[in-house]
Amino acid sequence: MQHLLRLFVQRLALGLLTLFAVSLVIFLSIELLPGDVAQQVLGQSATPENLAAFRRELGLDLPAHTRYLDWLGGFLQGDLGTSLISGIPISDLISERLYNTFFLAGFAALISVPLALILGVVAALHRDTLLDKSINVATLTAISVPEFFVGYILVWIFAVELSMFPSIANLSEDAPFTDRIYRTFLPALTLTLIVTAHMMRMTRASLINLLALPYVEMAQLKGASQRRLIVIHALPNAIAPIVTVVAINLAYLIVGVVIVEVVFVYPGMGQLLVDSVAKRDFTVVQTACLLFAATYILFNLASDLISIASNPRLLHRK
Repeated sequence: MQHLLRLFVQRLALGLLTLFAVSLVIFLSIELLPGDVAQQVLGQSATPENLAAFRRELGLDLPAHTRYLDWLGGFLQGDLGTSLISGIPISDLISERLYNTFFLAGFAALISVPLALILGVVAALHRDTLLDKSINVATLTAISVPEFFVGYILVWIFAVELSMFPSIANLSEDAPFTDRIYRTFLPALTLTLIVTAHMMRMTRASLINLLALPYVEMAQLKGASQRRLIVIHALPNAIAPIVTVVAINLAYLIVGVVIVEVVFVYPGMGQLLVDSVAKRDFTVVQTACLLFAATYILFNLASDLISIASNPRLLHRK
């Protein structure tokens, strides 16, 4: 237990160091973006004096390193700053958007994770059969197609041809739960088709390797059923690799929703990020990117610790 706690502290420190490096990259990348928020707000007819005064009011005339330290210090203290365009606190801007993004990612996860595990088990049990090949072809086809194309295909089928779901996932803050599920189904289905293949193939590969081991063959010779072989003997030892790929795909469901949210005009963090880039609202862009990075690092940390805790050979390498 002490070894696992020490490992957690080490991984957490490494994650914080990575997040610091990512914040620096985000800030420098945004500094290199073309455009000027002062010009964006005041318009092309603004005089140089008005532009200079507006930049001074926003603090954009300060050196880059000063603005970076102010932004990072405020973020660490829970102060996300204010929007350069609207003047609204960023925490107010992202609260509802962040909830919508997590709702979409959670909805997609509830579909994709069980589906991937079931397909992986079925493919492993029917290895090299027509069923196994069909599952592999279907999942690889889905993952090979860009997200926006999958989204447009689903819109064409379910919104245009069948008129079953709306093509635009417009949500109000007081929308009931059932309405959220209904309007979020197509974006969630798009994400499900994208991430299922990774988890399915890892489940299949892990189970195939384990089913070939002597202790599983011995259990099979003793008359153990297929269900017992999978649930009791194989799956517990396949947790480490499966959890890793599941956590990575769950992180992708949250940080990789930008394109899907734009396709369906879904009011989440991805749509807010794209709108803020278009408006040159750089403080919102920095905060959104850092939140995405923190989420991805946190999921990777969790998957790493769960994998190590579930495998004694990784916990005690000696």
